[in-house]
Amino acid sequence: MTARGLLDDRLHFIKHKGQAIFVLDFSECSAKELILLLEMVRASVARHSQGSLLCLADLTGARFDKQAATKAKEVLVLDKPYVKKSAWVGTESLPHVYYENFKSFSQRDFPTFKTREEAMEWLVEDEDQDITRG
Repeated sequence: MTARGLLDDRLHFIKHKGQAIFVLDFSECSAKELILLLEMVRASVARHSQGSLLCLADLTGARFDKQAATKAKEVLVLDKPYVKKSAWVGTESLPHVYYENFKSFSQRDFPTFKTREEAMEWLVEDEDQDITRG
């Protein structure tokens, strides 16, 4: 798979209840693919306004090794200023020690959900209230 194809297939925006959600589809990626994709995530996220992104990461079946986990920690720190909220699905295959390291190292919380639908609902729930507060 080419880098461009990987980017087009794996990183994209969807609309949910009128809100844009940046989907990071890491599902079934090898560690090598994760590293490439994480670098693309870093470049993509940095093009947005600070505090503006709602992100949904799907980690179903993703295969992390030490290098991929290190790259993930780096990207999570660099992306922090641009991300308003993040939700993760498919974390069953992610070693718990990696999940805890990601949270600790990046000083961020990554709520996990069983389905993409549940995650998207959580991501946009405050957004609807923000509009009415004006």
